[in-house]
Amino acid sequence: MTNTAEVFERDRYVVIPSLLQEPSLTKFYDYARSVSALLAARRPGDSQVPGTPSSYGDFMLDGLLVDLLPEVERATGLALFPTYSYFRMYKHGDALAKHTDRPACEISVTLCLGFEAEKPWPIWIDGPQGESSVSLEPGDGLIYRGTECPHWRAEFEGTRQAQVFLHYVDQKGPCADWKFDKRLSIAGLRPAIDRVLHLENHE
Repeated sequence: MTNTAEVFERDRYVVIPSLLQEPSLTKFYDYARSVSALLAARRPGDSQVPGTPSSYGDFMLDGLLVDLLPEVERATGLALFPTYSYFRMYKHGDALAKHTDRPACEISVTLCLGFEAEKPWPIWIDGPQGESSVSLEPGDGLIYRGTECPHWRAEFEGTRQAQVFLHYVDQKGPCADWKFDKRLSIAGLRPAIDRVLHLENHE
């Protein structure tokens, strides 16, 4: 069995297949599509991907940030504080410029909720072993050191892809004071997976 914490320490990132599983995965994808339809009419996106629906600290997704914390700690071998969640519904032609993240994103997870495309859309990451392309199926997560490893995406050739980003900091690291992204708390205090499984269909 692969020791993911050793891989994470060596490469500064590790892939966790099926980090989010059914039936939660489909419910969160449905939720993401519903939320993105509302966001498209109200928000122009952010500076990284203009015109694409995105959201900081969504109640449900901040809950997922907490729900998956034990799995992320096991995978990295670190004790972590959650900081915030972020969400995008990428559209055809979107790209992500090569960048590193701010201190609140010391340990990050990019989690694929689902996509409409012929094949997975790779994310590129530059770690100690050089540049690598990582393709994630729905439910798969890439855990990486966002402040250390530059990461980016080429143009998306599909129709849409729902991606949630879950950010953490090492409790014993230099960014520990970014706990909750310096908020008093985070929105999703109740388990998000329990909540989303009781939602009505949001088609």
